[in-house]
Order: sequence, then C-alpha cells, then structure tokens
Amino acid sequence: MDTRLRTDKLAAMARAKRGADGLRATAREIDISASTLSRIEQGKVPDIETFIQLCDWLEVSPSEFFETDEEEGTVMPTFSPDMSTPERIEFHLRADKELNQETAEALANMVKAAYVAVMAGKLGYRPEE
Repeated sequence: MDTRLRTDKLAAMARAKRGADGLRATAREIDISASTLSRIEQGKVPDIETFIQLCDWLEVSPSEFFETDEEEGTVMPTFSPDMSTPERIEFHLRADKELNQETAEALANMVKAAYVAVMAGKLGYRPEE
C-alpha cells in the first residue's frame, strides 16, 4: 500500500484560506517565509515543520493531506466541514480527475471572483444581512 502527500490539496487549501490577503502577510501569520508559502501554493513539498505549521493554520489534521492506494481504488481524505462555499467548490474542482490543474484553478478563480462580487452587491442578488 502506497501513501502520498496530496500537495495539490495542501496548495488549494492554502490558496483558498489566504484568499485576497497578501502572500507576505499570510506567511508572517503562519510564521514561514513568503517564498516558502509561494512554493507550497505551487504544489511543492514542504519540510515537516512547515507542514505542521500549515496544518495548524488551516485548522486541519495532517492526515487530511494523505492519499492511500488500496486494491479497490484510492481512498481520499475528506475536506474540512468549516470550509467556506468557495473553498469547497475549489476543493472539488481540484479533486476532479477530468480537469487539469490549470483548468481547475481558472474555474476556482472565476467562482471566487463571482462570489466576492455577489457578496459586495456588484453582481446578482445578495441576501439582506
């Protein structure tokens, strides 16, 4: 049985949580360098200490990022139930094996942009608060 770190999922969740916040400010919040955060958001493998810091910041168990192949197929971890709507959509787009990473990212960015526009009252109907 092989186990792999899902760097694509880690990258997607990090980008989704960071949202429109700056790379440097977010890196300071996590207590890592901006260049390290950038590499992680590009799907590179972090060192173990950085990985644990990211999991703490994301408020998820490190086990969420491991994928195990079994005879009957792949068992993938579940995403965090407290993810926002755009984060959940991005997670599913990135997990879709029919989409390449570039397409999934483009779709996720369009969804996020539309969501922000709706919430700002610039697009469609926004529920009264």
